[in-house]
Amino acid sequence: MYGVDPLRRGYLSAFSANVLWGVFPLYFHALRPAGAVEVLAHRIVWSLVSVALLLAVLRRWKRFGELLRNGRLVAGISIAAVFIAVNWGVYIFAVNTDRVVEASLGYFISPLFVILLGVLVLRERLRAAQWVALGIGAVAVVVLSIDYGRLPWIALTLAGSFGCYSLIKKRLGLPAAEGLLLESGVLTLPALAYLGWLTASGDSTFGTVSGVHTLMLAGSGVLTAVPLLLFAEAANRVPLSGLGIMQYLTPTLQLIIGVALFSEPLPPVRLAGFAIVWCALAIFTWDAFRAARQNRQSAAAQRPARRDPAAVEPV
Repeated sequence: MYGVDPLRRGYLSAFSANVLWGVFPLYFHALRPAGAVEVLAHRIVWSLVSVALLLAVLRRWKRFGELLRNGRLVAGISIAAVFIAVNWGVYIFAVNTDRVVEASLGYFISPLFVILLGVLVLRERLRAAQWVALGIGAVAVVVLSIDYGRLPWIALTLAGSFGCYSLIKKRLGLPAAEGLLLESGVLTLPALAYLGWLTASGDSTFGTVSGVHTLMLAGSGVLTAVPLLLFAEAANRVPLSGLGIMQYLTPTLQLIIGVALFSEPLPPVRLAGFAIVWCALAIFTWDAFRAARQNRQSAAAQRPARRDPAAVEPV
């Protein structure tokens, strides 16, 4: 991957991260009977261990120390850590309660939520097609709320938390490994406290269910760290619109797994709601590519023409 140009490397990283996230339901489904909070705590602790070992191998502790002395970065990464912890916890809960389809909806909505963040936080001005995409997305949420009989809170929480996390990571521009180590470090003490309490009360599944179960809980750190490192790499190289487009891979795989492998229901009204979301995403994607093409054409028109060395100067 490191033999290609930075932008292509960023897109390859984004693609790999989203494919891995897309198959996460298979892994977390296999971690039953561990509860969502226990799995979340193990993800945090073992992510810290995994990334710390990586930094030790790469000998990049000096850079990490420099980041720790930057109060603004530490504050920003602490906020990002809270958002990603909420995202992880709600997602694991969705898998454990057979709501993978609703979780996939959250990641379908996420690119539209990123557009909304651009308006509310960055004061960006939307193009007409982007407003249309947001409006259609809002209609989809209403349709799905009617079908569920409630707001699809799992989907909305996943979209909101990951959208905010993406925005913060994009603005901070931290190195991938160091940033993830800071995030895990912020969350590790509460995670260890919970795991200690769980063990003392005799409710921990770590080391009590089976050897495979224990290894999989520990392996959740590596499984968590790898796509987040890839995503952080992509966030530093790929435009935010590009990150949003690549994120379609994750919910598509999750939807297929939820319906085909876990036999979750997808009644006609719910399918219609998803179809409306896909229409919004199609408009958003078309507009993003159109705007990118226009920007390239504008840049090419403004670039001064290279002088032909064989040309004869006018007399």
